[in-house]
Amino acid sequence: MEQTKNEMPPYAKHFFKKLSHYLNTKMYFFGSIQRYDYIPNSSDIDVDIFTDNFNSTIIKLQSFLNLNRTDFKHFIYNLHKSKKIVYGYKVEYEDKINNFTTEISIYNEKNKEEVLKEHQYKIFIPFYISYLLYFVKFLYYKLHILPKKVFKKLKNLIINYMVDGSGVEFVVTDFAKKII
Repeated sequence: MEQTKNEMPPYAKHFFKKLSHYLNTKMYFFGSIQRYDYIPNSSDIDVDIFTDNFNSTIIKLQSFLNLNRTDFKHFIYNLHKSKKIVYGYKVEYEDKINNFTTEISIYNEKNKEEVLKEHQYKIFIPFYISYLLYFVKFLYYKLHILPKKVFKKLKNLIINYMVDGSGVEFVVTDFAKKII
């Protein structure tokens, strides 16, 4: 998952190379960048980072991305494959000038194997689900006929219920600022 199935736009490739070097850690890509439903310069790029020190990693990301601490959201994630509950932080970063969006999830290094297994499971999906996802993304990104809220709901229903058979138990909490 360190390599991507789809070619990233040059700006994104350069961005992640610089970020990986700055954090001195590997980037693990998942989501549509690894599937057929990826739409270049439209789809966001999902990446996992694993760390032994949340504080240090978040501070470095704040500096690199020029974001505030409150932009980082704490989450709790019930992994279906390992039946393990993990927590971490996520942040969405958007660069409108370069037409680039990424969602970075930060996990504890000790959960790396289970998280990667969970994300890898949703890379190899049946072709009809890929086509359906691509169609929904086309309606949203290219034709602009779906509101963002409807798009996200449809995308989550397709990827979670059609692939996994159930909803993802992923809860973003409001107490992120109190933890760090």
